[in-house]
Amino acid sequence: MNTSTYHEQKALWQELLPGGHHWSGRIPRGTVLQFEALGPNANVSLYCVNAQEKLERFNMPDSLKAQHTAFLTTGNVLYSDFGHVMASIVRDDHGWNDAICGPSTAEQIQDHFGVQTFQDARNAMYQNSLDSLLVEMTKFSLGVEDLTATVNLFSKVSPDDSGALSYIDSDNSGQIIELRFEMDCLVFLSAAPHALDAATNYQPADVQLRLFKTLPLLEQDICRDSCHQNQNGFANNQRYFALDNH
Repeated sequence: MNTSTYHEQKALWQELLPGGHHWSGRIPRGTVLQFEALGPNANVSLYCVNAQEKLERFNMPDSLKAQHTAFLTTGNVLYSDFGHVMASIVRDDHGWNDAICGPSTAEQIQDHFGVQTFQDARNAMYQNSLDSLLVEMTKFSLGVEDLTATVNLFSKVSPDDSGALSYIDSDNSGQIIELRFEMDCLVFLSAAPHALDAATNYQPADVQLRLFKTLPLLEQDICRDSCHQNQNGFANNQRYFALDNH
């Protein structure tokens, strides 16, 4: 895909998100946040809230239901619980981002990888996504009651005939995912392993973050025009910002 369709090529900011680490920040409307996986088995658990009204948050059920999908990829958007489009996935080299399993927990990581305490390993201890996200959310006066489902970028899960989900191993090295933000958001990230990751060693991939200024929407847009509901969602955004500016 030609990414110049969606953003200017000059990065406004870039930062490395090491595997197992966490990050948070305010991502403004009109920018594209790029994620580049620097190794296999990358996973980024992402959660976001409206930076201006923190009661408005990413809503996984509405995002999947409105777009008639069980996962998120290019052309899909992240809906809030107010029916606004928070961000649009304008590029997805991986092709499938899990929105069902949620963030990994301490119990899941311990059961799979064992125990690695801070005293033994310092900052190389085994992190989990749930606790990592909550660490970042407390910086913005948010807590566990404010966290719902996440999007797990670079992670694919598949059901069997009984409905049990399995993690699909893949080499994500060099894959890029880009989210165009349609409203100012507080974004919370964890690069800890996916809850169902079957890797034998705790070696989550590093992820390079880059921020770009978006280009104006074209007459035809891959996310806005992917379905009728998304057109309604963008219309809700237009109304929201028109009223907000007055």
